Amino acid sequence: MTDASADDKNIAVLTHLGGIFFSALPGLIVWLLKKDDNAFIGEQAREALNFQITVLIGYMLAWVLAFLLVGFLLLPIIYIANLVLCIVAAVKVSKGEDYRYPLTLRLIN
Repeated sequence: MTDASADDKNIAVLTHLGGIFFSALPGLIVWLLKKDDNAFIGEQAREALNFQITVLIGYMLAWVLAFLLVGFLLLPIIYIANLVLCIVAAVKVSKGEDYRYPLTLRLIN
């Protein structure tokens, strides 16, 4: 549990939930603007960004596999996983806890 203010928690929640609608864009914007100002927001924005990049890679692979008719099964699974995990992350960070997404490529350090 971190010592994050209410504003910090709200920004982190919006960053995670923004990934549902806007993919990696909210994580990228918040990470670029806040990574040096606030450790909690910077860490959570980086985590959201890494997860959304992983989701984008998953979508691309699923589209390629759609030609083999396997990708059509993967697309809704990826969508539901993105939705559920972003909501779980938002709930955790709203309590001031750090959250790390499972099965995420850690491309941004």
